[in-house]
Amino acid sequence: MIKKTFAFVLATLILASLHPAEAQQAKKVPTIGIPSTGSTAAVYEPFIQGLRELGYVQGKNIFVEYRYAEGKPDRLAELAAELVQLEVDVIFAGSTPPALAAKKATQTIPIVFAGASDPLGSGLVASLARPGGNITGLSLVPGLEIIGKQLELLKESLPKLRSVAALADTANIPTSGFLTEAKLAARSLGVQLQPQNVRDPNEFDGAFSAIKKGRTDALLVIASPMFNNIANRSRIISFATSNRLPAMYPYSDFVNAGGLVSYGPNLPDLFRRAATYVDKILKGAKPADLPVEQPTKFELVINLKTAKQIGVTIPQSMLYRADNEATENFGLRF
Repeated sequence: MIKKTFAFVLATLILASLHPAEAQQAKKVPTIGIPSTGSTAAVYEPFIQGLRELGYVQGKNIFVEYRYAEGKPDRLAELAAELVQLEVDVIFAGSTPPALAAKKATQTIPIVFAGASDPLGSGLVASLARPGGNITGLSLVPGLEIIGKQLELLKESLPKLRSVAALADTANIPTSGFLTEAKLAARSLGVQLQPQNVRDPNEFDGAFSAIKKGRTDALLVIASPMFNNIANRSRIISFATSNRLPAMYPYSDFVNAGGLVSYGPNLPDLFRRAATYVDKILKGAKPADLPVEQPTKFELVINLKTAKQIGVTIPQSMLYRADNEATENFGLRF
């Protein structure tokens, strides 16, 4: 009898010791779904790097599922629905359009956005402090007023500036607010604003032709996921450079690719920081309890090689500001 009792206890202890290992093996590896307006994962590398820094390794303790719209925003709803059907654990959206598509596709799966131009105005969140629902993230700008700052810096770069063409993707929901703010800022600066609307890449040639006919002094490129597409970005920069047209861009990516000047937040930094939101949610936090974060540092970046190429002399005051990293993240490109 004693032997039987001992054998039963021993078997129970062995089974108990196996349960944690079995539970660990059965534990589901979380999956992040990314609906993208573009066609490559390269732009999301800072986000993936942010996950790595938090201990996540693709294929080991995290999976990432990409769905590409190939430059066709109308496909985002379909792609977001696919990710919902896959029952991903979190959806990450790199701009406003995929974030809106994800929000329409699910009210339960957590959504984290980075680079949303106007989370309030576009209807992504009910409040920055209390987003509500299943969505939160990082705003691209502190507000629409950044467009006024871009125009102010463009005017400082070109003291004789009288007219500016504004390239605007009117299919992008936040654009209407930026255009309204741009018109107000232009009026206060004594500059005439000439908006040129583009809804898809097929309309670039018509917009470029109209800008040339308008004989404007400079170009303002209003932030848009379509414009930040690598191929479209190159077309815009090539047009401005070949026509010796000074241009202000929303992100440093444009300047790194040969654009003249940019003023705005650092997109890779926003994507990297978005990984912390995903990490908190995977550990149990609710999106509704995570306030939308706004950028606090901005970079003024000037490409001096491009300035020389198009025959523009950047004032010393601008060069000083772009080289001064004491208060903001500025930089020069030689």
